[in-house]
Amino acid sequence: MSKPPYTITEKATDYLAKIVETVTRLEFGTGFKLNIKLHRENRVRTIHSSLAIEGNSLTLGEVSAVIEGKMVAAKQTEVKEVKNAYEAYDKIMTFDPYKIADFLKAHKLMTQGLVKEAGKFRSGDVGVFDGDVAMHIGARPQFVPGLMNDLFAWAKASELHPVLKSAILHYEIETVHPFADGNGRMGRLWQTLLLAKWNEIFAWIPMESVLYANRLQYYKAIEDSRHANDSGVFIEFTLSALYEILKNTNSDLLATEQVTEQDKEQVGREEKVLEFCSQPKTRKEIQSFVGINHREHFRAKILKPLLESGKLKMTIPDKPNSRNQKYVRA
Repeated sequence: MSKPPYTITEKATDYLAKIVETVTRLEFGTGFKLNIKLHRENRVRTIHSSLAIEGNSLTLGEVSAVIEGKMVAAKQTEVKEVKNAYEAYDKIMTFDPYKIADFLKAHKLMTQGLVKEAGKFRSGDVGVFDGDVAMHIGARPQFVPGLMNDLFAWAKASELHPVLKSAILHYEIETVHPFADGNGRMGRLWQTLLLAKWNEIFAWIPMESVLYANRLQYYKAIEDSRHANDSGVFIEFTLSALYEILKNTNSDLLATEQVTEQDKEQVGREEKVLEFCSQPKTRKEIQSFVGINHREHFRAKILKPLLESGKLKMTIPDKPNSRNQKYVRA
């Protein structure tokens, strides 16, 4: 069992600390774990981004439509990629990240009907090309099973933090290139799997969307790490992407939940006003009751919305500015 070459830099350590802190805030300081609607939206973003990195041209809306079972005017291979990816991510928590059999099972789900060797390590040589120039040549096929078994055995035995370990496995999968096709998708899926086994909320965190948005830097991090024969640069990059999506998710949720709380307060205040106005009351009486000193603020926030909604009515509707005007629950 050989240890893959990697360096944990100070920057990577700093990102790790920030990730752990942000995950804790997201898990216990927001309603993320119970937000099924957001989970679904993030899963769609994950699938769209991971496939788009590989050249799938379907838009986010089209990917969502395919997952919902709707017809989409697109290449059938691209539609099939979406369906396969959805099935693979849907079963993500059933996989053991250290079992080769599960790794192959996931690849079969991801590529069935698209490649001949779905669910099998490749039987031939493979490389990544930029035009006619070979950017990377994967390991010779006869060495692939041994290399992957070695990698998974190291990962299972290693006491390295799962966040760091997930980045290393992602990089090593890209480097070995164990499959004829689908290596990028599997590297990203397997990083998500390791993270989700550490904390289940990662099953719903679309890190892939940040990788897609910064795909040139993503490719460069892989290339720089290969030249250095050390995944340190790639670890830094993927941890920065992970921290960015966690931070944004946390901020967006807090902002949304704050608005929701404000809405609840507004509804509660309106209900109290309506109860207070079971008998006709003057504007001054209502304003004093709710404790709002500024007259225009009271009109904009309380009086106008209740009148427009029909929940509150004037006792002298044909003379809205009458000095004898009162308001009563409708």
